Amino acid sequence: MSYPGYPPTGYPPFPGYPPAGQESSFPPPGQYPYPSGFPPVGGGAYPPVPSSGYPGAGGYPAPGGYAAPGGYPGAPQPGGAPSYPGVPPVQGFGTPPGGAGFSGYPQPPSQSYGGGPAQVPLPGGFPGGQMPSQYPGGQTPYSSQINTESFPSYPVFSPVSLDYSSEPAAMTQGVQGTIRPAANFDAMRDAEILRKAMKGFGTDEQAIVDVVANRSNDQRQKIKAAFKTMYGKDLIKDLKSELSGNMEELILALFMPTTYYDAWSLRNAMKGAGTQERVLIEILCTRTNQEIREIVSCYQSEFGRDLEKDIRSDTSGHFERLLVSMCQGNRDENQNVNHQLAQEDAQRLYQAGEGRLGTDESCFNMILATRSFPQLKATMDAYSRMANRDLLSSVGREFSGNVESGLKTILQCALNRSAFFAERLYYSMKGAGTDDSTLVRIVVTRSEIDLVQIKQMFNQMYQKTLGTMIASDTSGDYRRLLLAIIGQ
Repeated sequence: MSYPGYPPTGYPPFPGYPPAGQESSFPPPGQYPYPSGFPPVGGGAYPPVPSSGYPGAGGYPAPGGYAAPGGYPGAPQPGGAPSYPGVPPVQGFGTPPGGAGFSGYPQPPSQSYGGGPAQVPLPGGFPGGQMPSQYPGGQTPYSSQINTESFPSYPVFSPVSLDYSSEPAAMTQGVQGTIRPAANFDAMRDAEILRKAMKGFGTDEQAIVDVVANRSNDQRQKIKAAFKTMYGKDLIKDLKSELSGNMEELILALFMPTTYYDAWSLRNAMKGAGTQERVLIEILCTRTNQEIREIVSCYQSEFGRDLEKDIRSDTSGHFERLLVSMCQGNRDENQNVNHQLAQEDAQRLYQAGEGRLGTDESCFNMILATRSFPQLKATMDAYSRMANRDLLSSVGREFSGNVESGLKTILQCALNRSAFFAERLYYSMKGAGTDDSTLVRIVVTRSEIDLVQIKQMFNQMYQKTLGTMIASDTSGDYRRLLLAIIGQ
């Protein structure tokens, strides 16, 4: 799989390429449909970019004329290296290291390192300035909306009270969900619509789709409470009796509180025979500190289990240590970049991997589990200049299996979180069959956070829209609801 712009300059097949003195003859970077040329978050070699407007790919100088390879994603890069949006340029072997700077690889308008849209600096991502009622300070607490009976296997979730003001504003800027809170929302009217849709013979699935896909998670919790108050019946039980298969899974996911859904997904991934490691990686390696702490608390209160203990019993080795580090929720979230530290970390990582026989895994774990995402991006830039190769490919050479996937996920989120989720969506539908659980989980969890950017990145990376691929891989009401959520 190849990602546009990763590494921007590719890897030549033999030392001394490109020949010194002929660099300027290389073609300029390709023009991507998605805005490119943005500097990495946290500063760097570029001047600040205004939040409005998207400058073209040529907005910033390329260092020494090394350009990003153009062409379709999926075409082999020089030297066979994979490509990923947002990865710093790497000089060819045999050429002297140059100064800081970036060529025209695609960058999101503003990398988000957290869970919320631009309007509200909340990790849960509730646009439009509305405080979610399931969070402390909202109008209605979880416990009054979600009865244990709502989900026979999904108990009540009352989150711990945590301070949202500590969330850095930069972590919630520049991203946008496809679902916004409905204007003139009336929970009782929606409950009545759903009741009529399920009453009598047959079910009016389109009415259910119209309501569910156009309400925020917070509003769905209020509809659930209103339904029980008005009819003395549990909305989820009624929906489950009317639906089945993937449509049922999607509806249940939409009606679970956001944090509860993550905790439930983790529990589901570890119970029974076998462990779904990709689910553990996807959730624990991409969420903010705030989100992880709430997930840990919810996991304990709803399932009566300790998340860290379950991780220890279901995983082992360096992968276990990485996930235990992740579930502490203690990553530095300071958005300022320390370039001196980035240089030192790059040197440490090189000496722990490429620069020695064997690998010092604990050094990789320490740096990737503690540094902020903007800091990690700067470290990757420094590493590529120092080692003449990128950190992602070095991780691929030094690690394997689940720990490799986990470490790469952290680095990919530092580079371009939207591209990571776009890739996961693509592979959930590529080839024979569909991984519906992954498709549902990503579409639902990102729908109020950054699904707009994920769709744009998907189109750029695979030359097809997310809606087209969903439409060809799904059917019936399940397809209709998925397409409605992604805004098709």
